[in-house]
Amino acid sequence: MTMTDPERIPVIIGVGQVNDRPEDPDQGLDSLGLMVAALQVAAEDAGVPLADIDSLAIVDQISFHSLGKLPEPLAAAIGASPAINYQSAAPHGDTPVRLLNEAANRIGAGEVRLAAIVGAEALRTAAGRAAKAASGEDKSYNAIRKVATRREPNYAQLHGLAAPVDVYPLYENATRAAWGQSLTEAQAESAEIWSRFSEVAAANDGAWIRKPATPADILRVDERNRPIAFPYSKLMVANSSVNQGAGFLVASLAEARRRGIAEDRLIYVGMGAAAKEPASILHRDRYDGSVSMETSINRTLELNGMTVADFDCVELYSCFPCVPKMARRTLGWPVDKPATVFGGLTFGGGPIANYMSHAIVSMVEKLRREGRYGFLFANGGFATDNHCIVLGSEPIAAASFPQDFDYQAEAEEERGPVPDLVEDYAGPATIESYTVFYGRDGAPKAGVVAARTPDGKRTLAHVDVTDAAMLAFLTDGTREPVGTEGQVVALDEGFGWRAA
Repeated sequence: MTMTDPERIPVIIGVGQVNDRPEDPDQGLDSLGLMVAALQVAAEDAGVPLADIDSLAIVDQISFHSLGKLPEPLAAAIGASPAINYQSAAPHGDTPVRLLNEAANRIGAGEVRLAAIVGAEALRTAAGRAAKAASGEDKSYNAIRKVATRREPNYAQLHGLAAPVDVYPLYENATRAAWGQSLTEAQAESAEIWSRFSEVAAANDGAWIRKPATPADILRVDERNRPIAFPYSKLMVANSSVNQGAGFLVASLAEARRRGIAEDRLIYVGMGAAAKEPASILHRDRYDGSVSMETSINRTLELNGMTVADFDCVELYSCFPCVPKMARRTLGWPVDKPATVFGGLTFGGGPIANYMSHAIVSMVEKLRREGRYGFLFANGGFATDNHCIVLGSEPIAAASFPQDFDYQAEAEEERGPVPDLVEDYAGPATIESYTVFYGRDGAPKAGVVAARTPDGKRTLAHVDVTDAAMLAFLTDGTREPVGTEGQVVALDEGFGWRAA
């Protein structure tokens, strides 16, 4: 049913994003301060006082845990008393899109007229303060890995699979093999996509790094672009060392008109779809694709009655190259068109769960200038959470709210059989995927193989990075390691991989 009541049609009326670059980290804004600043910019953009909002939704942050829960402090800081005021349960990359979809649903249900969504991270400031406090001790500060390893290490973590940067290479290497690409071809695709990201960031005032990088720059591995986890180098991974905040205001079309907001400033919200992979990376059906990603993308197209040809611009989440590469294939987005409006998580900036708020802000700004429709694909966790939505400078005929955006059941129907996990296997096996981890000096420090036993079970094995022949086999691209046979052998500590 097409929505025709302007009281029930959601539109974005104001957007704001901020960067904070203090010379002294003690003078920098924390996450709360960045949220306040971003919302103030959004309010000015809309010409609406923040005191008027009746809903406030906050993206969870990790850089300043000492702040605790933020709904009440943030509302007080902006002088608002919203009836609905909440923070997401966790900092996942799909959160801003989900919060937008929830706001659209509440407007469609007639529950709210004016909603604010905001998030921020000040990891650069947090790291700077930690370094000053360390006074010559270990000054390294990795909040992402710290969050990922709070609990007793599990089987995956014991093999080095702890933080997202450790896990996404499993998808990268598996998809390359499944698509029949050589290592050179796959890396060239990543470099082309990332170079276009850098060009978009260079032209975006809200981006963190505003210096274009050529595909050759992306591919060149040196001290400034050190290897991280094969085949990713620093310029291919999310840059979380940022202080960034972004927020936006969503209103009913009727409320926007009552407030006199010009029609050409309004961006219409389309329908969304979400689905997840199993939380455990070892209990997934495959690493060469994601049925939850495919379901969320395809369902969003169907819900809005659109095809890829309808979109003038897209934002395909870009924490690591495998994600937009998988997404663009499902969507049908060509490699020679930018897959971002903000600049990607390397160059635009990677403020943990709040990246898509910046993407929404930039999408609104772009659609106000040019084009009709934009597609947003968000991804979070360890290639776990997916949520897509459409925005338009014109009404989206098929959109109707409230809507149920949860398509988990459909994704589960499409999921293939999940292999049993065996943690104490020794014997013949086939490489399902793999990666090699590098230290800050660029030298390999560890590696892991995800392997399948002859009866189809899944197991993990350590890679001996002192074995030069093994290292070359996994990383030089001469032969595709995925699908090759070898042996899992028992070691003094755990199990190791040996080539056949």
